[in-house]
Amino acid sequence: MSRQQDWVPAGIDTTTPSGARTYDFLLGGAHNFQADRDAAVYAERIMPGVRDVARLNRAFLGRVVRFMMNQGIRQFIDLGSGIPTVGNVHEIASGIDPGCRVVYVDRDPIAVSHSRLLLKSTGRAAIVEADFCDPDAVFGSPEVRRLIDLSEPVGVLMVALLHWIPDEKGLPALLAEHRDRLPVGSYLAISHLSSDQQADRIDGAVEMFNESRGRDRATTRTYEEIEAMFGDFELVEPGLTGCALWRPGGPGDISENPEANAQIYGGVAEKIRRPAS
Repeated sequence: MSRQQDWVPAGIDTTTPSGARTYDFLLGGAHNFQADRDAAVYAERIMPGVRDVARLNRAFLGRVVRFMMNQGIRQFIDLGSGIPTVGNVHEIASGIDPGCRVVYVDRDPIAVSHSRLLLKSTGRAAIVEADFCDPDAVFGSPEVRRLIDLSEPVGVLMVALLHWIPDEKGLPALLAEHRDRLPVGSYLAISHLSSDQQADRIDGAVEMFNESRGRDRATTRTYEEIEAMFGDFELVEPGLTGCALWRPGGPGDISENPEANAQIYGGVAEKIRRPAS
């Protein structure tokens, strides 16, 4: 049996592209199939620079984890985590404090299968096969109950996730349910594809991508719509901005292409205690 077959669950159709595996390929990962590579090439053709955007988004994730840890966060839930690749949350977090605990959550069986193999030797990180749209399945999972103490602040990551959730799923209510389960002092990070820059080109490219093969369909949203996703959490400086411009640590965090820097918005907000009315 090949190494590739070792991490492919029985019954998985590898001829249909997956958003998680396509993203893995764009990041330079190895856990993808020809259908995913074809989807990535197609995405690059209709949306030039998408590989750069994926890299900037991944760098944003790393800065967010380090920021949250500087605020005292030692436990994380990474929703829509995708295929583990360079810059995983548990690698970043454990490099700062080996006692950190991380639960990855994804609905893609391939992402979950490979994550389980990757994480089987660590007791402080786990993967849950669940859908963001089912908060009970996420927060009620044995992995979350084992590793996450919901009486203490949590860092929740929704990085490049929510543009895969269509409006008809009732996104505002789902987000509110996730936020309500978090204790005061928790942080929420969101990055989301927007068409505010070059709307005709981006919306057209996304529509073409959605019409191609695959079950994953993207929805672009405006700055105002994305900002509202944080609810009554308090955005930390510099607020919601192009993810490359969120506390960049060096030249590698910012693209020479200004459009790539702002194609995905990113921000972090804290759940604070509100005065009783």
